[in-house]
Amino acid sequence: MYSIGYDLGSSSVKASIVKIDTGNVVAIGKYPESEMHMEAKYQGWAEQDPEMWWESICILTKTLLSENKIDAKLILSIGIGYQMHGLVLVNKNLKIIRPSIIWCDSRAAQIGEKAFKDLGSDYCLGHLLNSPGNFTASKLKWVKENEPDLFEKVHKWMLPGDFVAMKFTDEIKSTVSGYSEGMFWDFKQNSTADHLLNYYGIPEEMMPQLVDTFSIQGRVTTAAAEMSGLAKGTPVTYRAGDQPNNAMALKVLHPGDVAATGGTSGVVYAVTDKLDYDLQSRVNGFAHVNHKLDQNRIGQLLCINGCGILYAWMRKQIAAIGQTYQTMEEQLKDIPVGSEGLIILPFGNGSERILNDKMIGARIDNLQFNRHTQAHLFRAALEGIVFSFAYGMEILKTIGITPSTIKVGNDNLFLSDTFSSSLANLLQCNIEMYDTTGP
Repeated sequence: MYSIGYDLGSSSVKASIVKIDTGNVVAIGKYPESEMHMEAKYQGWAEQDPEMWWESICILTKTLLSENKIDAKLILSIGIGYQMHGLVLVNKNLKIIRPSIIWCDSRAAQIGEKAFKDLGSDYCLGHLLNSPGNFTASKLKWVKENEPDLFEKVHKWMLPGDFVAMKFTDEIKSTVSGYSEGMFWDFKQNSTADHLLNYYGIPEEMMPQLVDTFSIQGRVTTAAAEMSGLAKGTPVTYRAGDQPNNAMALKVLHPGDVAATGGTSGVVYAVTDKLDYDLQSRVNGFAHVNHKLDQNRIGQLLCINGCGILYAWMRKQIAAIGQTYQTMEEQLKDIPVGSEGLIILPFGNGSERILNDKMIGARIDNLQFNRHTQAHLFRAALEGIVFSFAYGMEILKTIGITPSTIKVGNDNLFLSDTFSSSLANLLQCNIEMYDTTGP
C-alpha cells in the first residue's frame, strides 16, 4: 500500500510515492522539466494559471504510476504541499476567474502597510502575529479595489494547495495553518480574523471551510480520477504550505527545532510555543502543522525572496550553455573567500520582508573587468545569499531564536558545499542534511 505526496512550487510540481509500511520512497519525479510559466505584466507582479498546476499534477501522476507499474487502487492517501501565500479565486461553478497572484507578487504590499497603520500594531502583531503585509488577504483586497466586477463573481478564495485539493475532490476547504499564512486567523481569539475581514470588506461567505491538517478532507471524484490516474474515492488526508511541510518532513515539530531551505526563496523556519512577533514584522509567525487551539506550535518564518533564483539566473544568463550547478561549483572553488571584493546582493525577486517589504532589486558592486571572472560572479552570488541569511538570523535573535542546529533537505542550494559550509561558519551552528526534499 502507498501514499502519494505533491509539492506544488512556482517552478514545477514534484511528487513522491511512498510505501506506507516502510516509509520508503518508491517513485519520485517532477513536471515540467523546464520551469513553469510565470507572467509578470508589471514590475513586482507574478501570476500563474492554476489550471497549469493541475495539468502538471495529472501528467506527473500518470507517468509515475505507469513507469513504476503501481496500481492506483493501492494509493491509499494524498498529501499536498504547496507554494504559500498565493491567491486563487473561483466562481460558484468552481471555475478559475483570474490567474493566481502568487507568493512573490508584490502588488499588495502598500495595502497591507496601510492596514497595519489603520488597525494598529497591537491588533496586527498581537492577534495575527504579523502585519497584513503582502499576504493573501491583502491580495484579495487588491482584487476588490482594482477589479471590482471580477470581485463580485468570487465564490471562494483559496490558497494554491486548497485549489489542488478542490480539483481532486470538488470541495473547497482550508486549515488553520492555511488561514494563518493568509492573515485570516486570529491567534488570541482562536477564530477567523473577523476584524481584518471587516476592514478589508471581505465577506465571511468567501472563506473556505476549515478542516484539520491531518484528516480526511475529501475524496477523488470520478472526473479527477480520469484526469489524474488515481482511483476514485482516494482520500486527501493532508495539506500544508511548503515551509511547514518541509519542516514536518525534517521532523521539525517541537519548540526549539529549526529547518531551512534554499530554493527560489530562502527560508529559516523555527518552531516555538510562544505567540511572539517581530515589532517590524520582518519575521512572520504562522500556525504549524501540529498547532492546536490548546497547544501553540508557531512556525516563525524568515524568508528571503531573492535566494536560489539569483543562482538560477546566474546559470541561465552568465554560465556557459549546458553548464550545470555541479560544474559551477567546481569552477568557483578556485576563487578565494570574499570573491576578491566582488559583492552581489540577491534582493531581486520582489519585495523583501526582512527589508520592511521594500523592493530594492539585486545589485553587483565593485565589479573589476581586469580581475573578476565568471567564477567570481558565481561565488559572490552564493556569498550574497549567505549574508542575507545571516542578516535574517540577527532578526530572529531579537525574538529569542538562536539555533545550534539547522536541519535541511538534500536539494537546492544546500547541495553546494561552498554555500553550506559558508552558512554554517557564518551562523556558527551545525547544519544537518537529511535525505528528503519535502513532499
